[in-house]
Amino acid sequence: MSNPDSIVVKVPATTANLGAGFDCIGAALEFYNEFAFSLSQDDTTFTVEGEGADKITLDENNLLYQSFLYYYQQLNLTPPKVNISIKINVPLARGLGSSATAIIAGLLGANHFSSNSLTQTELLEMAIALEGHPDNVVPALLGNCILSVGEKGNWHFVPINCHEKIKFIVAIPDFELSTESARKVLPPHLTYSEAVYNIAHLGLLIKALETGNEDWLREALEDKLHQPYRKSLIKGYDEIYQAVVKGGGYGMVISGAGPTLLALTSEQHQETVTQAMAQTWASLGVNAIVKCLNLNTQGAISE
Repeated sequence: MSNPDSIVVKVPATTANLGAGFDCIGAALEFYNEFAFSLSQDDTTFTVEGEGADKITLDENNLLYQSFLYYYQQLNLTPPKVNISIKINVPLARGLGSSATAIIAGLLGANHFSSNSLTQTELLEMAIALEGHPDNVVPALLGNCILSVGEKGNWHFVPINCHEKIKFIVAIPDFELSTESARKVLPPHLTYSEAVYNIAHLGLLIKALETGNEDWLREALEDKLHQPYRKSLIKGYDEIYQAVVKGGGYGMVISGAGPTLLALTSEQHQETVTQAMAQTWASLGVNAIVKCLNLNTQGAISE
């Protein structure tokens, strides 16, 4: 039975875009940040541990706490004082949805203590408003791979059932890339042919993920909206791409805004691809954590 005076929320990392699914597709991965809330008789307090803890703001500007407050502001309720404990596993500013974990946890924590418990859909509306787009926050709450389509008040969250043979390998470098910087390199306009290219590849991507068709996956991971521009911000992108393909991977994409790179491959080639990504970046003087992660199917968990 849950404790009304406290809650622990585990939120999965997410990888967004998957190539052609720019700003509309995201997938949850089995790699988590953990957030604990307990009611306080005094002021709100924060404790943080894990990689990047020194970069987390420990005041009202903390994104987790801003999300917590936003919930109460939207309902015209007075927020309670809380003790907040954060355990970071998902590295910051790497394209793995660390901000989405904070937003979702803040809203779930607030919902736990609230006299007005909101539905999942209402919480997602708030999360999208805070994040600005749905691709990370939706799978962070729901789990799985999700296509988000619509606009405020009229969203459709469509699950994409990824074939069990597809393995997700993330290569997380030891340098950061802000979403703002990654947005700035995008062109303000695209041609009709580029738009058609991405529409076709998005359709193929959905079917390729569902069927595991290898030829379709190799083609579907290509994109003309963001990756050709953002790859210039990521040292060694082209070399790692070639290593992934040579190692038997279906292809490689930028995870979210980067700099983390995501390779899709089969179980047969996952070890080869994992080693190829790590060794290639190391040869270029970049330290990286490379790991094979399963798709998370549960989403955020509260206990």
